[in-house]
Parts: sequence; structure tokens; C-alpha cells
Amino acid sequence: MRDPFSVEGKVVVVTGGGTGIGGEIAREFARRGARVLIASRSAEHLQGVARGIRSDGGVIESLTCDVRDAAQVEAMIAAAYERFGGLDVLVNNHGASFFQPAEEISPNGFATIVAINLTGTFLCSKAAARRWIAAERGGRIINMSSEAGVYGSPGMAHYGAAKAGIQNLTRTLAMEWAHHGILVNCIAPGPIDTPEAGARTWPTPEIRRAIASSTALRRLGRVEEIAWPCLFLASEASSFVTGQTLSVDGGPTSSLFVQ
Repeated sequence: MRDPFSVEGKVVVVTGGGTGIGGEIAREFARRGARVLIASRSAEHLQGVARGIRSDGGVIESLTCDVRDAAQVEAMIAAAYERFGGLDVLVNNHGASFFQPAEEISPNGFATIVAINLTGTFLCSKAAARRWIAAERGGRIINMSSEAGVYGSPGMAHYGAAKAGIQNLTRTLAMEWAHHGILVNCIAPGPIDTPEAGARTWPTPEIRRAIASSTALRRLGRVEEIAWPCLFLASEASSFVTGQTLSVDGGPTSSLFVQ
């Protein structure tokens, strides 16, 4: 009997797959026998992850993609079919942000963060779903939101709004595409210990300790603790789960952090 938690042989696309959480998601899928395509705006970010996975015997390809550009997104999804013969799972992990008081965020700054986080998630999901619908086969989409999208995030109004939009988009797409066998779910990370988040969110030991103590578990999360729920949502073990946002935040938190 096949292990319902297995992802072996699946083809997985991970956006934002060259750093932090995205890199670990790619590694965890590859370790378990999935074939992985990682994408990022920066080719330099992708090289280290791809090299490490190959050295461990994993199967991985990489390409650059700006998720705000519909043509580049279509090319990314097409690449999964060209290189691996199909696509089973899309992980929309890309994201961007910057700190600024709401009254100082420019229209362009707000639009840019919404475009990368929210519009990019829509474009990637649409490109994958259109192929699955045309082929009359299902697929899995895993979106990455944030606890900032649940509680708000002072100093990052644009980011919090975009991440909240991802949760609503997840529910809507799940309802629209359920009859096509496409399951759409979302993960909302809490404070996860990555180099990128550390430099931006907890630049001093005091802030780091305050952020850690704001969780019920009194610690920061590890990148693999976001990757593992992705494995579950990509597997048959979650075959009756769609339209959901899973908070992976160490328990009730304050809005002192974003991830």
C-alpha cells in the first residue's frame, strides 16, 4: 500500500526557492524523491540551493522568473512540463517587503509589494490551474501567507494587506477549482529564523529574544517547520483539505514580527 504521506515522484515548482524557507522547502521535497524546479528573480540565489540538492542526489532544475510578469510565469510552468513531463504541486513561496510607516508608503511602493506577493500568487496559480484543467487532472497549490496577514503588521501595511489577500484568494480558488480536483491551501508562518528575516526583523539580540518570547513555545521557528507542512499539503494525506490557512506560528503571537 502506498504511503499517503509520500511525495516521491511528484513534480514540484517552488517560487522564491533560492533562499530561506523556499530553499528548505525545495530540499525537503527533493530528499523525499520529488523532482523540483525552483525559481527566483535572482539566478545567484538559485545556484547554491540547486548545487546542494544535486550533491545530495536530488533532482532539481532552476530558472529565473519575475512572478509579476505573466509571460515569465507561463514560461516557468511550461518549463516544469518540458523538463519533468508534468506538474503536481505549485508552492507559491515568493515574497518581498520593506519597513515604512503607512503614511510614508508611496503608491508605487504599495503597488510593488502587492504585485509581488498577491498578484504573483494569482498569476502562478492561474498558469498551473489552466494546464491542469485542460488536461482534466488535479493538482495542489500551496500559498505562503504570514501571520502579518492575520493580525496586521505595523510598519508594513502593504505587506500585511497583500498577505491577507493571499488567504482570501486561497479560499476563493479552492471553491472555484475544487470540481477540477485542484486543492488550494495556504500556510501562514510566524517568526521563522532565516538570515533574511533576522537582518530585517530582529537586528539586535534584545529584539530577537522579545520576538521569541512572544510565541507560546518561546522560540523562533525553523525553516524545516514550514517545509514539513508543505509536504503534508502536497501528499494524499491531505486529500480532503482545501481552502484552508494553516498557522505555523508557535502559538498565539503578538504583531511585533513579520515573516
